[in-house]
Amino acid sequence: MAALFVIVMGLAVAAPVLKPDLLFRRTPPRLAVMPIADDGNDPRGAAMAAEVTGRLTDGFAKIQNISVVAPRMAARSGDGTAASAASSDYELQGELQHGDRSWTLRARIVKAATGEVQSVVAASVAADDADAQLAQSRLVAGVGHVLARRLNEILEPSGSSSASRKSSVGGDKVAVEQALASINQTTRERFGAAQAMLQKALADDPDNLDIAVALASLQMRGIQMVWFGPEEAAAVEGRANATLEQALRSKPNSIPVLEATCRFLSATNHFVESLVTCAKALSFDPWNGSALYLIGLGQIYLGRFEDALATFQQADRYDTPPASRWTWLLGVGTAHALMGRYEEALPWLQRSIAITPGTGRSHFLLAAAYQRTGRAEEAKAAIAEGLRLRPGTNRQSVWPPMKNASPICIAAWERVVQAEVDAGLPEQ
Repeated sequence: MAALFVIVMGLAVAAPVLKPDLLFRRTPPRLAVMPIADDGNDPRGAAMAAEVTGRLTDGFAKIQNISVVAPRMAARSGDGTAASAASSDYELQGELQHGDRSWTLRARIVKAATGEVQSVVAASVAADDADAQLAQSRLVAGVGHVLARRLNEILEPSGSSSASRKSSVGGDKVAVEQALASINQTTRERFGAAQAMLQKALADDPDNLDIAVALASLQMRGIQMVWFGPEEAAAVEGRANATLEQALRSKPNSIPVLEATCRFLSATNHFVESLVTCAKALSFDPWNGSALYLIGLGQIYLGRFEDALATFQQADRYDTPPASRWTWLLGVGTAHALMGRYEEALPWLQRSIAITPGTGRSHFLLAAAYQRTGRAEEAKAAIAEGLRLRPGTNRQSVWPPMKNASPICIAAWERVVQAEVDAGLPEQ
């Protein structure tokens, strides 16, 4: 009886301090996906809106830390908004418009109890009747990817206890977004600029875990691109490992933390572990093309080329985020090349380089594809461009790191490297 009195008194004291949604919050939070409205100007609009609604429902239902109310259940009472507000924490609302040449989907997440808009996004695709399913997939991914990340931010609170955290939130978002924007074309110079931005932001706010995670993720890209020397790479890996271990303890379900950890494991050739971590990132954002690319990369090194090809192609069907588009295009081309399908590899490699021409490594792979399809002059030109971007590259240094790679992967890369040498890559 005394113990019960203590518990009751403790709750009474805590009640004014704790927010009501923390005391009584449903576990997990419920998201009602409302039927996407169409503009009514096109008979195809209703069918397209229904397909998009279904795909959004299925996608959000895959997210680990929420439950989803299907549209017909949310609207069963005849007043969909009232029904969902009574039974759900959040609503996903949206409208589909059909222009002369495109479909545009606008969507938002709304807090059901208050009507407060939590996130707004719009996505557009070409109105291509030849591939309606691809259009649906990209529309849904375009809004789903952004809204899933925003929902993750809402449900995964920051682990920072710094008094300045609240005032610094806008600043760290700007720093991260500017850094990511600066590496859209992924040249060494842009990488350096992005790294400098994040290092300065972290120096200004050294306890900001979000910026530290963004810096670690960026630097892992630098390691994957071999833009650090051996000693510097080892130091970067050590700092990134410490940062990510702390971040995982603080925010184990955070998409940026899981993405950065997945990239770290991939960049350090821990491929089996990276598959697990990337899959967890997908469980909070099913449309995450960056996580899919890293899964495909792990499958490549494990010798599972057909699986990797399917994974990269899935990322291409989603095409989110657009800044990473060149990676899964390169992935599809790489998978084809490693399986000896050089003719099929060519258009994917060409499209990747058209987006991001500054890596050099892609040009060497393109040269191998040209060489093995009998286009010797184009192969030599691709080698020359690769050497311009990566001077001093030779047979030994062109190899990606093969630690923990399967014998199947190593043998396939040997064939690709030999094709690059045949196209004019120096032996030494």
